[in-house]
Amino acid sequence: MITEFISMNGYGLYVWSSFIIVFISCAVVYYKTKKTLRKYEKEFLAELEALPEEQKSEALKTSKVAQQILATNSEIN
Repeated sequence: MITEFISMNGYGLYVWSSFIIVFISCAVVYYKTKKTLRKYEKEFLAELEALPEEQKSEALKTSKVAQQILATNSEIN
């Protein structure tokens, strides 16, 4: 029964290889997106740190994104 499921009447090679290709492609896209996001977060933090204290506190009050990035960065460090 399991061998019938794996072979899928002779089409198993194509089906399983397609699954593997899609899975690997999704993993690569996920990894690249995560890497790019980390890069942009670091750039944003560098720009935020360069701001004067008044502008920095105003940005943190009004921007949810800034708060999330700071929270994420404090968890990582």
